[in-house]
Amino acid sequence: MQVIGICRFSYPGIGGFQVEHPTLRDRMEYLYAPDRMEERFATFETLTLPPLRAQTDGDFTLLVVIGDSLPKPYRDRLRDVLADVPQAVIQAHPPKRHRAVMQEAINRVRSDGDGPCLQFRMDDDDAVARVYVQRLREVAGDVAGLARRHRHIAIDFNQGYIARPGPRGLEVAATNAPYTTAALAIMLRPDVPLSVMNFAHMKVAQNMPTVTVTGEDMLIRGHNDFNDSRQKTGVKPVRLSLLDAGGEAHFKATYNIDANHVRAVFSRR
Repeated sequence: MQVIGICRFSYPGIGGFQVEHPTLRDRMEYLYAPDRMEERFATFETLTLPPLRAQTDGDFTLLVVIGDSLPKPYRDRLRDVLADVPQAVIQAHPPKRHRAVMQEAINRVRSDGDGPCLQFRMDDDDAVARVYVQRLREVAGDVAGLARRHRHIAIDFNQGYIARPGPRGLEVAATNAPYTTAALAIMLRPDVPLSVMNFAHMKVAQNMPTVTVTGEDMLIRGHNDFNDSRQKTGVKPVRLSLLDAGGEAHFKATYNIDANHVRAVFSRR
């Protein structure tokens, strides 16, 4: 089974944002603002990439979608930070309808195999556990019979953390909310051209059978001032607590995330 993870790295698509901008130029100016881009690279380097580098099953594709308008210094920097991630594929796309672009991007890297395709999505401040790809394949095998009777099913690993990295380390809160990216995957039959990005993650249960796996720390949802979901008024605050030494050891073992590295990177900002 092919496994594809897709990460939008500041892609200025049409749609795909909870907070809209008056014009496409306004959206690009917001996305490519120096302060925001520095924060994006810091979270990508300290949270997103370490567990992907350390996957116990390295047979997956990490598709990173950028806009063809991403300034060259940022494009070069992105290539540099992904140089030691052999699974990474960078695709640059013009600003078009978000879901159509993401479907096209994923289908470019899909193989022609007979088995189902497992797809998960993540933002550039999200993370999955070191065992995620391995466990995703195992659960996909467990539900093979169900998958044969449906065009697509969702495999939902719902347990993990909301985390804010900073100069002091990692402030976190445990979460087990259903259908949370990044550990939510869609298992698609090989004849189905849709992608994980065709479905709103909180509404997958309205469109397909879902299987939820809990009791395993499998995801990290990044928490910061640039979260698209936090730009609207009335957003409920999340109470975070600084990880102690034991918590930092757990994050290192589970996610390959080094709190000392987090402190060092965010102290330089």
